[in-house]
Amino acid sequence: MSEIVDVLFEEKGHAGLIILNRAKALNALSHEMVVAMHAKLERWLIDDAIHHVIIKSNSEKAFCAGGDIRQVALNGPEKVDESLPFFADEYRLNVYMESYAKPLIALIDGIVMGGGVGISVHGAYRVGSEKTMFAMPETAIGFFPDVGGSHFLPNMPQYTGMYCAMTGERLRQADCYWTGILTHAVHSQDMLALEDALCSAEDVEPVLARYAFDPGPAPLHVKADVVEECFGAESTLEIVGQLKQLLGSDHDDFAAAALETISKRSPLSVEVAFQQVRRGAGLAMKDCMIMEHRIVSQILLGKDFYEGVRAVIIDKDHAPKWQHESLDVIKTVDVEAHFMPPKGGDLVF
Repeated sequence: MSEIVDVLFEEKGHAGLIILNRAKALNALSHEMVVAMHAKLERWLIDDAIHHVIIKSNSEKAFCAGGDIRQVALNGPEKVDESLPFFADEYRLNVYMESYAKPLIALIDGIVMGGGVGISVHGAYRVGSEKTMFAMPETAIGFFPDVGGSHFLPNMPQYTGMYCAMTGERLRQADCYWTGILTHAVHSQDMLALEDALCSAEDVEPVLARYAFDPGPAPLHVKADVVEECFGAESTLEIVGQLKQLLGSDHDDFAAAALETISKRSPLSVEVAFQQVRRGAGLAMKDCMIMEHRIVSQILLGKDFYEGVRAVIIDKDHAPKWQHESLDVIKTVDVEAHFMPPKGGDLVF
């Protein structure tokens, strides 16, 4: 077992198990958890007894609800130098997992958001139950869909990744399977048996195939054409314009909900997220994470992240006062600052 009680490590059969053990915080990732996971993965990589690695949760509600950003926000812009190492190490872990030479299997039986997506979606196998609820809701707190969002969101079909990045849309099992966030759908009641079978197996694919099932039609697939029509536009203002054109049409409910959501998000975060997803398409994982490190280095110097965390997580009044009133008042120079090398230099792996 690990000395870091918020994340436990076991070796069982042919598998190494990473067990997220911070249930009261919905397994929100701390800096210590990130460092411990990276170190254990490095050791297991050279251990011939470990054929594959399983990542699971001890929480009945969540796989992992994200990174522990409360302390980052409390540090404020004056202590960016203290906050950035957490993100740097988290992003290094994401890159390491994406290129890990042994199969990584995430067993997702609940909420998976933000940092939780980062420690699952980049692995070879993402197995989700009917309790799976995915979201990248960062624009609601003045942040951006990091932990490799710029790598996997552009690969989701028909601009559904852009839609999720800008709106924080919540996806359930069938949607996650259709978009590729999940590689396999299983029943929640079968998760423990699947885990045992994976630990006993040398080859995981037949085991996963035995427990997997077709989760059925994806609600997001039904509206994918209209998502593509709107969120495939060349700018955020064009996306808003496309949505407004759908008001009063057969797609009125979708358009109205998307417009209302975007209007409540940090305009600067929405613009940065849009640019991030567009620029990430086609980039290698490391290049995406260098870009995301640039973004977070600038975000932590601004105002919206701290205001967003205050409004949503600390005071919970859900009434943030964003730096910009709307998308159309944002200057290009303010956005481009997020894509320039930071003062401390680019992320090094």
